[in-house]
Amino acid sequence: MARGCPADTDGWLQSSSAPRFRRMAAMSLAPPGTKSLSIGAVPVGLPFVQAALSGYSDWPMRVIARRLGAPYTLCEVMLDKFVVDVTRGSKARRYLKVTDEEHPVGGQLMGAEPERFGPAAKILVDAGFDVIDINFGCPVKKVLGRCRGGFHLSQPDVALEIVAAVRSAVPEPIPVTVKMRRGIDDSQESRAKFFQILDGAFERGVAAVTVHGRTVMQRYVGPSRWDFLREVKQHLGERTILGSGDLFSPQNCLDMLDETGVDGCTVARGAIGNPWIFSQCAALARGEPLPDPPSLFEQREVIHEHYALADETYGAKRCCPMMRKFGIKYSRLHPQAVEVRDAFVKVRQPGQWQEVLDRWYGEDLPGVHPPAEPEIAGTPGGVACESSNS
Repeated sequence: MARGCPADTDGWLQSSSAPRFRRMAAMSLAPPGTKSLSIGAVPVGLPFVQAALSGYSDWPMRVIARRLGAPYTLCEVMLDKFVVDVTRGSKARRYLKVTDEEHPVGGQLMGAEPERFGPAAKILVDAGFDVIDINFGCPVKKVLGRCRGGFHLSQPDVALEIVAAVRSAVPEPIPVTVKMRRGIDDSQESRAKFFQILDGAFERGVAAVTVHGRTVMQRYVGPSRWDFLREVKQHLGERTILGSGDLFSPQNCLDMLDETGVDGCTVARGAIGNPWIFSQCAALARGEPLPDPPSLFEQREVIHEHYALADETYGAKRCCPMMRKFGIKYSRLHPQAVEVRDAFVKVRQPGQWQEVLDRWYGEDLPGVHPPAEPEIAGTPGGVACESSNS
């Protein structure tokens, strides 16, 4: 048990990794007038990146995001003990899969015991991840009860021991980053511990920190405090800080950069089922109008390719249940969103997936922009930090 930790609480598809649609590689370049993002020695470019999303940001989602303009993506969080203890099975290979077109890509670690983080970080580097990110932000009750994620914001000494262990374990050119929330709660004690960890992490060699503007106790309820992000950026000066929270539209991302001065934005829930958000951010940053949403044929092609990548990764039996949650999110861009969502929910076999595409995406109608807020206020929209490799 980690120090300071209480007892536990609670046949139509041919798969191919080759892109069937034009990859928007040029979009990864920061537009003129927009500061280019780097994470340590790793150049990123466009300062709008895809966050680590448990249960979502697997290899297929990351590849789709990259092909549609995301300059940098993060793999869904992996438990340190999973990475160390289960490295040869097919499940581990899926989590550790990195392909050439993904670079740069980050791998995120979560755990309780500092001594496990170093060996796990080495394995992620050997697998091909360009950046190692440490999760000190997950607010899920089960994660906190096991002294992982956001729990570490309550124990700066252990958190900084983890940072030091990772930094000393991986080669110097590999950047180490940290994901945090603004504290356990809004008490002065929590605030003091946040800044102790923040400053101590940079002293121990991290290249960047991502800060979510909610507290751990807030989870996803209430607004993300961007004024706190501005305060953190002013405190850090030239050191690299990325902001997180309430980024559901391209304009949200531009507003965060403008209002807070952070060096980049990590788009989380706003990128699920909407990989076009990254190229749309780039257009706004160039001073252009917001591009039209993708047409139904454009959506169909991307959804089909996403399914093909998932089939390649998980096989036909697991692919359908894995992809239903993505279909639900993609449906938000359809003019008949509720009907399309319900159709995806009923899919149980690959042929039924194709039937949904044939029926609802068979005519090339204009798409719609997804809602600029989560579907149900105060809920995580199905995204949690608890990893499926727990």
